Amino acid sequence: MTPPSNHAQHPDQPAAERGLDDPVGKPHLTDPLRSPDLAGTVTRTKRAWILLLLTTFLPGSAQLIAGHRTLGRRALTVTFSVWSLLILAGLLFLLHRTWLFSLVTGRFTSLVLMVAMILLAIGWALLFLDTLRLIRPGLLAQGMRPAVLIGCVVLMVVTSGSLGYSAYLVGVGRSALNSIFSGGQAFKPTDGRYNFLLMGGDAGEDRVGRRPDSMTVFSVDAKTGQAVTISLPRNMQNAQFSEDSPLWEAYPDGFNCGDECILNALYPTVAQEHPDLYPDSPDPGAEAMKDAASGITGLDIQAYIVVDMDGFSNLIDALGGITVDVGGRVPIGGGTDEITGEKNPIDGYIEPGVQHLDGFHALWYARSREGASDYDREARQRCVQSAMLAQLDPANVLTKFQSITDAGEQIIETDIPEAQLSSFVDVGLKAKDHELIQYGAAPPYYEDMFPTYPDYDQFRSGVSEVIEGSKSGQTPTPLAALPAASIVGMGQQLALGETPEQAGTADVELAAELTENGTCSVP
Repeated sequence: MTPPSNHAQHPDQPAAERGLDDPVGKPHLTDPLRSPDLAGTVTRTKRAWILLLLTTFLPGSAQLIAGHRTLGRRALTVTFSVWSLLILAGLLFLLHRTWLFSLVTGRFTSLVLMVAMILLAIGWALLFLDTLRLIRPGLLAQGMRPAVLIGCVVLMVVTSGSLGYSAYLVGVGRSALNSIFSGGQAFKPTDGRYNFLLMGGDAGEDRVGRRPDSMTVFSVDAKTGQAVTISLPRNMQNAQFSEDSPLWEAYPDGFNCGDECILNALYPTVAQEHPDLYPDSPDPGAEAMKDAASGITGLDIQAYIVVDMDGFSNLIDALGGITVDVGGRVPIGGGTDEITGEKNPIDGYIEPGVQHLDGFHALWYARSREGASDYDREARQRCVQSAMLAQLDPANVLTKFQSITDAGEQIIETDIPEAQLSSFVDVGLKAKDHELIQYGAAPPYYEDMFPTYPDYDQFRSGVSEVIEGSKSGQTPTPLAALPAASIVGMGQQLALGETPEQAGTADVELAAELTENGTCSVP
């Protein structure tokens, strides 16, 4: 008499069959994913890796097919919901990415995003642990158990760990944004452009108050992202103000008290002597510089950013240093102490050639005055800025994000509202498609005496022409790049690349050229 089959005794279980790697006569269930007990060694190993990969790429699917269907359905619902949100985010990025950036940078929405990422990271880790339970490592061949356990841990770290670290970065970034940026409503572009003033503030121990030794107006087309930078030299005299500026009452004829009233002296003067002119501002000096930049350029300056050079070295160190190709020997130290009037000692030199500079040496390279003109110094500062941007690659930012944001909180001040960030990020992405157009009220775009005796009507006209030309990609032509028969009083025509014959004929001094002290490049 033939004994009843296993299927007849247990009709709710699948019928048995022999696996290819099993000895003859040993039963093997046809559904090894759900019932690995009687599967062969190779089949169990394959099953373990399949379940781990399913949890990696489709969280919840391993539970659904291997026996924990309720958990699997719930986890898959979350997985598909996340996928749907990611697809929606992708569509928003393509169609209206400002909305997406608003969600990411907003205080409440970024908090929701951070919490959601933490919960997803925890849930994903729990799914891996449940998958390991379903694998039943005790059924695996002894040599495969460590490999599967290690594989599970590695995949858990890569997936759940990465998601948790991303939540940490969102939290750090959220804290930094709240610390640096102000509240209030976002502002709209003026004449289709965003205009803001970037200042490098120097408040060292040998200085009386903070003075912005580098001042640059950024004017960015809100639609295309084409940016124009307009350098304002620190020694510019007789800064102008519009009639609606609070400074008009104190300086109706401009900031014109002689050699002492150079542009960067306006900051400490207003901060110390006229803070009541800006009663609602936490930084009256910075507000005064905005008004001066508006009067000088003819643009509506909507916001300011101050980078405190005294803490600048911390940011360089957070980036891991910068690499520059130094053109000429630059002293560390030197200059004159403004308080005592005595000469400062020279403590060393930054030598020519390719140098990797830490924060201390990068700061001195940017600020050293000994044996250099203001234009040499400004050129070195631009080089340091370019080197910093080169260091801001994704890998460097992600691995040093905490240090970078900590340094940023220490050295950056701004009146840009946090609600403005989404539009600025959008414009910044557009700007990457264009070359940065540079201009300034000094050599090489004007003769070297122009900042001392500026013709503001001429300069404002030049700014207007450069911005108009930037819409078609025209870049300013430095005076030093022209033939010897340059043109006096034709800065705006020359800035747009016209030849001397097109702009007119007159004799001018050639713009001052940089010395070796100011020559620098980023390798």
